Amino acid sequence: MTDPSPRARNRRITVVADVPDPVTTDPAPPPPPEEPAESAPPPRRRVNWGRVWWGLGAVLVAGLLAASWFALPIRTVKVEGNGRLSEAQVRQLAGLTPGFAWPYYGAWRAQKLARSPWIRSAVVTRRFPDTVEVRVTERVPFARWQRPDGRVVTLAEDGRVLPGAAGVGALPLLSGWGPGRVKDALFVARALQRYNVQSVAYTPSGITAHTASGTVWSGDLNNLLKYAGAVVQYPSKEIHIYPWGVSVQE
Repeated sequence: MTDPSPRARNRRITVVADVPDPVTTDPAPPPPPEEPAESAPPPRRRVNWGRVWWGLGAVLVAGLLAASWFALPIRTVKVEGNGRLSEAQVRQLAGLTPGFAWPYYGAWRAQKLARSPWIRSAVVTRRFPDTVEVRVTERVPFARWQRPDGRVVTLAEDGRVLPGAAGVGALPLLSGWGPGRVKDALFVARALQRYNVQSVAYTPSGITAHTASGTVWSGDLNNLLKYAGAVVQYPSKEIHIYPWGVSVQE
């Protein structure tokens, strides 16, 4: 059959939409940095008044100590009991230098007194405000000792060597050989003082004491002391004392 109204043949029409060309755009700028919020003021630190007062106190004390050094010097020194040592020597041993501050003087300054062979004891007294008194007890030369090397030194009664002693030529002379028996010799010289001991000699076998009256020997100290009076009974004789008795020799 023929369509009386002819129509155009159907055709598939593809409509393509116009696509605009891509437009290049600049990237968006970064957001501005945020302004920091206004910070709160730091907390106020508390003042440690205890430390402040301690510091001020320390400064004050240091100032007072420094002032006392100059305000209270030692002005007067009294020395007593010295005979062999001069006053100047005792002052030096006691550490009493001119201008030293009185508040700071103490035993630590007087240590040389105890180390001196001439001083047996010492007492140091401070008296306010500027005086120091030093009372010493000196050792006294008691005997001479001929050492193994031949040198003669002066001894005190306790055996301490006294350097620089003068005028001791009349003191008993101690000497000997073998094992050291200086203490025994000093003991005999001290025990027989009333017989005017002139010398004491020691050997490994015994001790001989020469007196103004005579000579006495013994191998035992106790027997020697017990029968030492025989030197008076037999003047100018040589007496040997044994455990069994006394032997008198011409």
